[in-house]
Amino acid sequence: MEILASMGGTASWLLGYVIPFLFVLTIVVFFHELGHFWVARRAGVTIVAFSIGFGPELVGFYDRHGTRWKISAIPLGGYVKFLGDDNAASTPDRAQLEQMSEADRRGSFFHKPVAARAAIVAAGPIANFILAIVIFSVLFMTVGRPVMTPLVDAVQPGSAAEKAGFQPHDLILSIDGTPIETFSDMQRIVSVSADEPLRIEIDRDGQHLTLTATPDRREITDRFGNVQRLGVLGISRSTGGGEIKTQTYGPVQAVTMAAREVWFIVDRTFSYIGGVVTGRESADQLGGPIRIAQVSGQVATFGMAALLQLAAVLSVSIGLLNLFPVPLLDGGHLLFYAIEALRGRPLSERAQEVGFRIGLALVLMLMLFATWNDILNISKS
Repeated sequence: MEILASMGGTASWLLGYVIPFLFVLTIVVFFHELGHFWVARRAGVTIVAFSIGFGPELVGFYDRHGTRWKISAIPLGGYVKFLGDDNAASTPDRAQLEQMSEADRRGSFFHKPVAARAAIVAAGPIANFILAIVIFSVLFMTVGRPVMTPLVDAVQPGSAAEKAGFQPHDLILSIDGTPIETFSDMQRIVSVSADEPLRIEIDRDGQHLTLTATPDRREITDRFGNVQRLGVLGISRSTGGGEIKTQTYGPVQAVTMAAREVWFIVDRTFSYIGGVVTGRESADQLGGPIRIAQVSGQVATFGMAALLQLAAVLSVSIGLLNLFPVPLLDGGHLLFYAIEALRGRPLSERAQEVGFRIGLALVLMLMLFATWNDILNISKS
């Protein structure tokens, strides 16, 4: 019986966390690498391998161009390997480059003009942003989103809203110049603006007023036991009597809203990073693979639409992270290419090698820190 119970627990763990995690991560990684692959193929670069995951190959095949498509054992990323690459990080194999024939040189990534190399590298993060816009657009057109007018039904005593002068029946029009169409629009901005004064325009009995409110920072525990520190105004909205409606949108409006959604994620990510640097935010909210797996499993309980929305958010995050000017990431390669374009020649092999080592150390430290945060968060829950 203990063996059966153990098998049942393992199956539940696989279905509840591992499969949703692999689903989300595989979508994001595949489209990121597909961006590199698509532009490289059109630039005439010979592509040796397209891998989802790292490490030993589990299964794969060759396409008609000789590219090895494969799934590898460690599902925490992926890579496209070009002719002349030494490894999955696209560091050059100097010995191979020196011995290349003229035909191989024409297909070598490192012999392409700097503009072509930059386009190939940038295509990965760009593909992530495009994927997010497509997912959000499809969700807005099919599933829609819950809509509730940003009307104040009640003000909590002693809250930031009461101090700012909010009253029941106030209609929120904009926050810091951003139009507010739904109550969730207001909640989203307030939640990431703890301790920051917000200029909130309201309609009170037909009169437009501007109030300044500073959301309180509070620890909020969701239904899964996850604790987050969010900004709270202290106003509430009635959810009864048919107040919440689901609204779908046409293609043009859906794409516009999706682009705004992607920009919101980018803007708030930079705001959070700036807060960590200045000490206004805690770095313990950074998560790694364990946290992603946990959140994926939790979100999966809400259905496929919620899981796709998580994939869109993660796609933006990965695209943005890869643009950071850290050697080893796409942004680091772009930094080297920018220097090469300005100097008229690439950096020395030694300088690039040192840069990649520093980049590897930074990425490993970030992964270890994020994983440590994951472990601490799980131990607290």
